[in-house]
Amino acid sequence: MAERFDLVVFDWDGTVLDSASAIVQSIVAACRDLGLPEPTEERARYVIGLGLGDALRHAVPELAEEQYPRMVERYRHHYLTADQELTLFPGVAGTIEWLVGQGRYLAVATGKSRNGLNRALAHSGLGKFFHSTRCADECFSKPHPAMLEQLMEELGVGPERTLMIGDTTHDLQMAKNAGVAGLAVSFGAHPVEALRAESPLACVDTPRELDAWLRKNI
Repeated sequence: MAERFDLVVFDWDGTVLDSASAIVQSIVAACRDLGLPEPTEERARYVIGLGLGDALRHAVPELAEEQYPRMVERYRHHYLTADQELTLFPGVAGTIEWLVGQGRYLAVATGKSRNGLNRALAHSGLGKFFHSTRCADECFSKPHPAMLEQLMEELGVGPERTLMIGDTTHDLQMAKNAGVAGLAVSFGAHPVEALRAESPLACVDTPRELDAWLRKNI
C-alpha cells in the first residue's frame, strides 16, 4: 500500500495520556475552592483540549474576570497534585515508536501550556519521539488551525499528507479548518456520537484499534 501520511499529529490529554478524568476533577475541585457552582461532568469534559483560559471560562461561566487568576492557580494545584500518577493509554507508546521507525514525522498539538507539555513529555519519556510540538499558550487555541499550520510549515509537509489524531471535537474541527485529515479516538473526553458527527476518517474505540488502524492506513 502506498504511503499516505508523512506527518502524524497527536493531541495529548485523552489521546496519549489517560488524563480526562483528572482534568474534570481538577476543574470541579477548583470551583469548590472558590465557592462557584460545579459544572456537570459533561460540561467539564467538553472543554478538554481547549487552552486553559477558554476552557475555564466555558466550564465556569459564572467566573468573574478578577477571579480568573485564582481559578487557574487552584486548577493547577489540583491537577499537579495528581499528574505524576497519570499513565499513558496502554500500547500508545509502542504505536508512537513504531511510527517513528516508519520514518514519519510526529508532532503534538495540545491545549496544555508549554510548561505543562514539557513536564508531561519528560515524565512519559516520549519527548524524544516528537519532531515538533505546539501548545495553546503559543498560538491560537483549537479549533483554530494555527497549531497545525505552524507544524506543517516547520516540518515541510502539506495538508494532504498530514493526519490529526484526537479525542475531542475541537481536534477534529481544527483538522478541518487546516484542511487536514482527522482520526478520532473515543477512549478520551468526548462521546463517540459527537466525534462521528465531525466525519473523521474513522473513529476507533481502543488504543489497540488505533494501532491497528495506523498500521493498515498510514
